[in-house]
Amino acid sequence: MKILMVCLGNICRSPLAEGIMQHLAKENGLDWHIDSAGTGNWHIGEGPDRRSIRTAREYGIDISGQVCRLFKVSDFDDFDQIFVMDGNNFGDILALARNEEDTKKVKLLLGDKIVPDPYHDDTEFEPVFKLIEAGCREIIKQHS
Repeated sequence: MKILMVCLGNICRSPLAEGIMQHLAKENGLDWHIDSAGTGNWHIGEGPDRRSIRTAREYGIDISGQVCRLFKVSDFDDFDQIFVMDGNNFGDILALARNEEDTKKVKLLLGDKIVPDPYHDDTEFEPVFKLIEAGCREIIKQHS
């Protein structure tokens, strides 16, 4: 399975989701390809936010080597599922969909709930990590 995690800047939530899903897939013996991207272009080529790196590290996950990138239309061809963090990301990605097949790949990571953006509040990184981890565990449960 090939999964893409998407948030706004690809520095907080989607890097955490990429790292968590890679970690859980490996733990479960799944040969999945996981990547992440953003809908905005402010941080292309940068690493994840230091607070995301620190939070992931506290749970034994290293995301420091990730590089932020922008979502591209060809990602619809390269990935089986595209998980977005909130309604804005959902709308932005759906606006790029070329057809029904593309549209069917896009889902909110938490089903009908959003993953809040922790960027403006240092205290939100750990709760966001836990939300993302729960969502990733559910995806693995559904597909393994």
